[in-house]
This record gives sequence, structure tokens and C-alpha cells, in this order.
Amino acid sequence: MRKIYVAGHRGMVGGAILRQLQARKNAGEAIELITRTHAELDLTNQAQVAAFMQSEAPDTVILAAARVGGIHANNTYPADFIYENLMIECNVIHQAFAAGVEQLLQLGSSCIYPRAVPQPMREEALLTGVLEPTNEPYAVAKIAGIKLCESYNRQHGVDYRSVMPTNLYGPGDNFHPENSHVLPALIRRFHEAARDGVEEVVIWGTGKPRREFLHVDDMAAASLFVLDLPKDVYDANTEPMLSHINVGIGSDVSIRELAEMVAKVTGFTGKITQDTTKPDGTMQKLMDVSRLADMGWRASIGLPDGLRSTYDWFRSSDALREV
Repeated sequence: MRKIYVAGHRGMVGGAILRQLQARKNAGEAIELITRTHAELDLTNQAQVAAFMQSEAPDTVILAAARVGGIHANNTYPADFIYENLMIECNVIHQAFAAGVEQLLQLGSSCIYPRAVPQPMREEALLTGVLEPTNEPYAVAKIAGIKLCESYNRQHGVDYRSVMPTNLYGPGDNFHPENSHVLPALIRRFHEAARDGVEEVVIWGTGKPRREFLHVDDMAAASLFVLDLPKDVYDANTEPMLSHINVGIGSDVSIRELAEMVAKVTGFTGKITQDTTKPDGTMQKLMDVSRLADMGWRASIGLPDGLRSTYDWFRSSDALREV
């Protein structure tokens, strides 16, 4: 029986991974799934994490727990973002090693790459330039997570892997009006505008930045694909000090185009304008996903279909009651 601990199972990505693992278990795979809520286990608390890892002794750890948010949240709480994410990564990765965990997968973010970097972004672009200022603290923490995994691999011979997703969306996303990422924020804003008969929706920035969006179910599938790769295959497609793998869909849209797509899905027929006093952030963040494609995995959920299913989930979920 393989014991798998999913850290962050109540989050969007962790929840999607847990659903797919549960489906495997239901199909007869010999796995035991381990989860803990934040109330049961504070991952920023070293002693708690150490005791948990020693008592549960999982065979595999999937680190999907993180403090996340959009531009507004990153700008407002930079200390929280760097501290909490560093503590989570240090505690989970080190205490997993101390408990004898041989296999670990940690999830990062495309914000690890420099602000000015050739597009699409290749794994080799890591640490080649200055980060985007609006989310630098979070990015530094995510880079540290990659280097933690690589360092434990190099020194101790364990098998700790990292996947870097592009912008994610889907069931379980955060639709809070202030602390969410761009896509769920737009879904909520356009939904409320269509519901209330508002004639105009204002979006941040010029609308020109381009973003890539990957459905969370695709991200979960890619994560398990990478986790399941034989070690010799993973090692042959990575390097000891450049071991992370990009996960994306391989195409992007402008924020203006995204807003128009969301307006169509939600039924909003009014005017869309830009508030150019607000920051754009990085102008383009498109992932080069050729490394993962060469190993045999590609995304299967297109943005139009993904938006429709996400909006359906939003309308039927507790997200509508968020303040």
C-alpha cells in the first residue's frame, strides 16, 4: 500500500490532484490518501510538521500548499507571501526527508521567471534576470522551493521533483473580489455586472498583457504524470541544478481578449473599459512546454470549454457567497 500525503488538499490544485488520486483508488490502485486541514496541521509550524511526518511516514508527498493571490494581494502582503511560502516549503521538504520520504513533488509558479525574458519561457531562463516587482517575494519563495528539492536530491539522493504551472483556473478557485487572480476576478465581476444590469465593467491596466491559462484538472493530470515518470526518464529530461518542468497549454490571450470571452460566457453585453492607472504586471508570460510534451503529456482542456465549465461551477458553489 502506497501512502500519499497531499499538502494543500483544500486548495484548487491540491483538490484537483486529490480527486484524481481518489479516482485511481476507486479503480483499485493500492494507495492510501493522507490529508490534514490547516486547523489540524499548520505547515508553517516546524514542530507540528515534524511530528506529523514521523507519525504518518508517507511514501510520497505532494506539496500543493501555498499562500497565493493576485497582484493586489501580492502588493499588499509581501511579507506574508514570502514568509509563509518559505516556511511551508522548508518544513515540508526537510521534514519529509527526515522521515525517510523518498519521493516528493512540489508545485511552483510561472512567476519564477524574470520580468524581461524571451517568450515562450524555457526552464533555462530561471535566475537569468530581474523578477517582476509586483510578485517578487512570492517568486523568490517558489524559486527557493525548486532549489530545496534540487539540493536534497544532490546531497541525499532522494527523488524530489518540481513542476511550474502557468496561470491556473477551474473548480475550487478563489473568486474573492480583492484577493483573487485575474480570471476568477473577471468571472465574478462580469457575473455580477450581468446580474445587476450594470452598463460598464472596468478592468485593470491597458488590457494588452498576454496570459496563458491552464485548467486545474489538466494541471492535476500533469502533476501525476510527472510524479509517475520513472526516475531515469525524469533525470534524462532534466539537470541536477535545473530540474523543474514547465506545465502549460502553450498558447496565450490578451487580458482584453480574456475579458471579452468572460463577458460572453457570463452574458454581459455592456461596455468594457480599462483603468490605465492600475499596473499591468509582466506584459507576457507564456510557458515553453516542449520538455513536458517530449515526455508525452499535453493539455486537453481548451480555454473556451474551461471557462464555461468554471462559470457553471462558480454559479453552483459557495463562491457566490464570498465577501
